[in-house]
Amino acid sequence: AWLAVMRGCDNFCTFCVVPYTRGRERSRDLIGVVREAEALAASGCKQVTLLGQNVNSYRDGAHDFADLLVAVADVRGIERVRFTSPHPKDFPDKLLEAVAGHPRICKHIHLPLQAGNDRILQLMNRTYTRAEYLVLVARIRRRCPDIVLTTDIIAGFCSETEAEFAETYDLVQQVEYHSAYIFKYSERKNTVAARKFADDVPDAVKAERVARVVELQRKISLNKNRALIGQVVEVLVEGDGKRADQWRGRTDANLITVFPKTGDGIKPGSLIPVRITDATVTTLYAELV
Repeated sequence: AWLAVMRGCDNFCTFCVVPYTRGRERSRDLIGVVREAEALAASGCKQVTLLGQNVNSYRDGAHDFADLLVAVADVRGIERVRFTSPHPKDFPDKLLEAVAGHPRICKHIHLPLQAGNDRILQLMNRTYTRAEYLVLVARIRRRCPDIVLTTDIIAGFCSETEAEFAETYDLVQQVEYHSAYIFKYSERKNTVAARKFADDVPDAVKAERVARVVELQRKISLNKNRALIGQVVEVLVEGDGKRADQWRGRTDANLITVFPKTGDGIKPGSLIPVRITDATVTTLYAELV
């Protein structure tokens, strides 16, 4: 289940309209969020995803996002807690310790990059540099070696040169995300970028850059998924697979997994150990242990 913990955004990325349409950040009180999580658990929900435009900037008085994350993960009946979408600027050690140390907080962080070049990042008002982002990746992996990282990338932002795009491509190679959402830049009305910057990268160039990063990411994803073959993982069953004789679920790391309907008592919401037997770019195939 999705569980909204805040509204709005204070970051004002130049490509984004959210601060103008949803207003400034407003966090819900921690007790109210926990009570909603308890109600979800009582209804049979096993997994909640804490939702906010910049979810890790959550603040309720003295309570920060790490406090909220642990409080929800401690709710009886909740087996998994995820969160989306965080901003790279808000990852104190306390939050990384919570992710690494709590067994019910999923070992998956979606860490939006958007671009790998400092000038473009500054134009986007992302408030971090390429080097700072890479330091954060290293901190996350040092604290939680089994973490799965995913990301967002925008190709062809205003005035992006080929050399600047190459820095994004290189960073994807360097970080080796498990998967990525990759988009070509599309101007949004009433944003800073629309008012101040020319959308001057030809559409064909944007599309070609997207295609190159997608091809790279598909290779990385396939290699990472194939490396899991033979491992036993726990899958939260979501429902039927594409075939009637298969279950479909997700691992702790949010990887789609399908396996045969050969066991008794399995239903949506079951947590089942399976052994990975095969893998594609987007899907793991498994058997019951």
